[in-house]
Amino acid sequence: MRMELRVCKHCYEGDHGNPRKTAVTNDMVECARTIREYKDLIEIDSLYVTMVEEGDSGGAEALSVYVASIRENQVEINDTQLVMEDDDDNVLVYPEPEDILEVLTRNLDQIADQTRQDVSVELSPESAEILT
Repeated sequence: MRMELRVCKHCYEGDHGNPRKTAVTNDMVECARTIREYKDLIEIDSLYVTMVEEGDSGGAEALSVYVASIRENQVEINDTQLVMEDDDDNVLVYPEPEDILEVLTRNLDQIADQTRQDVSVELSPESAEILT
């Protein structure tokens, strides 16, 4: 399985002035980086974390699948999404932060079952609220 988490670089760095979105974005990245460190335990071949900036042509580093919507008569590519491709070339795309956090934390739970290492990620109150 291959995975790619794409997030808005400006949200990650807090440049948009939305502390809630920054907290959730940072949690997603931290979860993904922890999963990447232990990916072999749950049979993930690769996990990319891609920071997307305005003007990027989608920002894909590994899996060129995009979620788009139409806003004010213009196509807009979602800057935050989790893309997964299994060994049979089936692709799943999660564009909603709630779903992304759910998938990532479930992967962390699977890793925790396979190791004695502490793989927990301390989630922000904003992310914890989303998951409850």
